[in-house]
Amino acid sequence: MTITTLALLLLTPILVWRIYSRLKTQMARQRSIVSRHYTGVLVFAGMILVSLSEVFNRPYALGALAAGTALGVFWGVFALKRTVYEDTEGGYFFTPPMRLGIVMAMVLVARVLYLGVEIYASQQGNVPAPRFTDSPLTMLCVGLTAAYFAAYSVGLLLWRRKLRQAIERA
Repeated sequence: MTITTLALLLLTPILVWRIYSRLKTQMARQRSIVSRHYTGVLVFAGMILVSLSEVFNRPYALGALAAGTALGVFWGVFALKRTVYEDTEGGYFFTPPMRLGIVMAMVLVARVLYLGVEIYASQQGNVPAPRFTDSPLTMLCVGLTAAYFAAYSVGLLLWRRKLRQAIERA
């Protein structure tokens, strides 16, 4: 075992813990900023579209991406129903369901870490490094995570639009 391998084995749990800690702070009560919601829709929909362009000719990966996307939209809608919405004098706030959001993000983080280990191992054995879109499981994780956060962002935009329409009617 090389020193680099040992360092990676020791640093991976620290990295996972830091990512989890950061996600935990992001899943607390937040101010609703419309431009962030639009950014979320664009970035996460872009993740799905770029992945789709890469796997269009591979039916298993395409099916996994489609299944992950459908499941992600379902969980996003479910999360929107469990979200706490607040319309206060200080602005608009929402509190997402912490556990569900962390699980969705950590699914992708875990898969990316696994791919990193796989790429590192392939360098040691003179095997060609796998591409990110080669594995149907990776495409499932990408679809699940991206669709969840895209659907969640769309739901927040719809909530803000409904509030704006209520103000205009009053």
